[in-house]
Amino acid sequence: MKAQGKGKSGNVQCKGEAEPAFKLEAALRLLPAFLILNSILFFTGCALKASRGGIPPQVQAVIDTVSADIAGGNYEKIYSEAAEEWRQAATPEQSSATFKALRDRLGNVKSRSYHSATEQDSTNSHSFVITYRASFDRAEGMETFTLVERDGRWLLARYFVNSDALK
Repeated sequence: MKAQGKGKSGNVQCKGEAEPAFKLEAALRLLPAFLILNSILFFTGCALKASRGGIPPQVQAVIDTVSADIAGGNYEKIYSEAAEEWRQAATPEQSSATFKALRDRLGNVKSRSYHSATEQDSTNSHSFVITYRASFDRAEGMETFTLVERDGRWLLARYFVNSDALK
């Protein structure tokens, strides 16, 4: 065979000669890292797609109803329609007192803008945690709604407000 000069690896390569075997070995050593990276990108891409996909209409409807009930002072209704997790965490009186304290300190929600949504789906539960940037009458803050799916219905399991005005 006729010598062609040095190949990419610095070895003399002849015409028709295959690349050195050590390049294949190097590629095989990188294969696990490549597969791990692809898996991470795949699962991260799915999580981002789920977040960007928006909030399901049924979940948004519950958030809208709860928001209207908070604004209207219908705290007993919120309690009675909430998930078991809500009722286990507080009595009806404690729940109403918390909503009243929030309203006294912050006022009503003037506007809110979507910040994030996380869907959690396991064999035992399905939930959404939705966070909004909220502008209240007297302060700015973050509102977080946690909803759980029970028997095909979405129920409020937790409502949380974070604001410097509450410190």
